[in-house]
Amino acid sequence: MSKKQKTADKAGRKNSKTGKYSQRSRKDKFGKFCLITQAVLSILFMGVLVLLDMLPMKYLSLAAMLLFFIWCISFTTQAVRKKKGITGKVFSLLMIFSLAVGSFYIAKTNNMIAAITSGGFKVDKMVVAVLQDDLAETLEDTIGYNYGVQFNTGAEHMQAAVLDVQNQLGDLETTEYNSVQEQAKALINGEVDALIYNQAYTNLMSEAVEGYSSKIKIIYKHDIETKLDFGGSAEDDTLTKKPFTVYISGMDTYGDDRDDGRDSERSDVNIIAVVNPNTNQVLLVTTPRDYYVPIPGISNGMSDKLTHAGLYGIDVSMDTLGALYETDINYYVQLNFSSLIKIVDILGGVDVYSEYAFDTGWESGCEFSVQEGMNHFNGEQALAFCRERHALADGDNQRGKNQQAVITAMLKKVLSPSMLLKANSVINQVSKDVETNITQGQLNSLVKNQLKSGDQWTIQSVAAEGTGGEDYCFSAPDMPLYVQYPDEQSLYNIINLTNVVEEGGMLESGEMLN
Repeated sequence: MSKKQKTADKAGRKNSKTGKYSQRSRKDKFGKFCLITQAVLSILFMGVLVLLDMLPMKYLSLAAMLLFFIWCISFTTQAVRKKKGITGKVFSLLMIFSLAVGSFYIAKTNNMIAAITSGGFKVDKMVVAVLQDDLAETLEDTIGYNYGVQFNTGAEHMQAAVLDVQNQLGDLETTEYNSVQEQAKALINGEVDALIYNQAYTNLMSEAVEGYSSKIKIIYKHDIETKLDFGGSAEDDTLTKKPFTVYISGMDTYGDDRDDGRDSERSDVNIIAVVNPNTNQVLLVTTPRDYYVPIPGISNGMSDKLTHAGLYGIDVSMDTLGALYETDINYYVQLNFSSLIKIVDILGGVDVYSEYAFDTGWESGCEFSVQEGMNHFNGEQALAFCRERHALADGDNQRGKNQQAVITAMLKKVLSPSMLLKANSVINQVSKDVETNITQGQLNSLVKNQLKSGDQWTIQSVAAEGTGGEDYCFSAPDMPLYVQYPDEQSLYNIINLTNVVEEGGMLESGEMLN
């Protein structure tokens, strides 16, 4: 071999070795990038966990140690360089993906909880309505119209709405009526050209004029937002230290029927939960929607259906139940029918115990047969079970017990291990259809305290009883409606049970929720 050939061969081997070194250097850089990225995402993951503020310190410490241990595995499998560290790089990439996805969903969960806990105010929608065949399409088209108004119900909001219309149209010709029912009849009969009223009263107007909603059209809306002050403490750890009462309201609407989750609506489900975090007890009290009771601050001592209290705002429903059971209600959870259907379906259905066998009717939204004993319900069936009363011998009284049975079944499902796989979907749905004035800090504190203690809770249910009849109501003074007269002994027993829970006594019986 010539000297020239030897030189060329030597140079070739050197270039080949340099290429291998360069390739290995690139792999080492990629490995370092993976390790650094994994470390950064681990820190980010811990940051969002801390911001979520639901995990006790022992769980946060455990999570931090676990992430450090996993990072050490990634480092070691690359440092040993088995098969050039490919296994370590693949493992690190998988962890990078997992940490990124985990951080995203934890941050998303935090935002959804913030949406749920954004309550504390209500929106009253004041509207202008004309007949369906009226040529008016906008507020300006009603100049010169005679407006029907009433100031006996919701006078403050009515005055604000009238002033708003006057500011846009100038002086108004108005005719005053004694009730929203009279207003509805006046428009349909042609006595006035337009109405101003609170949209929440539409159901009351439909009771006076059959098919009222289909005979009119709304051409203008004026929203009035009111901040609610329930007197509850805003300190994050308040609900873990002393008893509190929560009003659970199931609204008589579906999601698509409501433009805003804070509108005033009739409450079809009325349950208060008396909670004592020191004795780990919950007392669920159901009150029939037709209970004939005074509405504090509204009805001037005249009785009305409990469900009508919701028309004046959730704060009025809370005051009404608080006065009935002689207790302070500072917190609420409000949901509509559509949310119940979706949440139950996300949970995979619920197993509900029924005291009686019966068939639900079309009024309940789903016709099917309920068996005595345990039943597995999907969302529509669970809602129909909650709503049905005509097929029950005890009517509204038994319906209240059925509502409690569904809530208990949902609590059991939520507290089961399988819930971990569905938690994000449930929270996502709840954030759309549920609101509460419990603050995010208070809710986080409750969850953190439960994870820390691991205590079992005792839940007991009781339903207010009464007898049916017909009577005149404050919200519908023109005609007698079906009502349920309270049973005084039943009220007395519930007040005593409420006092036992609030004062730290132990309920004699209950169901353990694990």
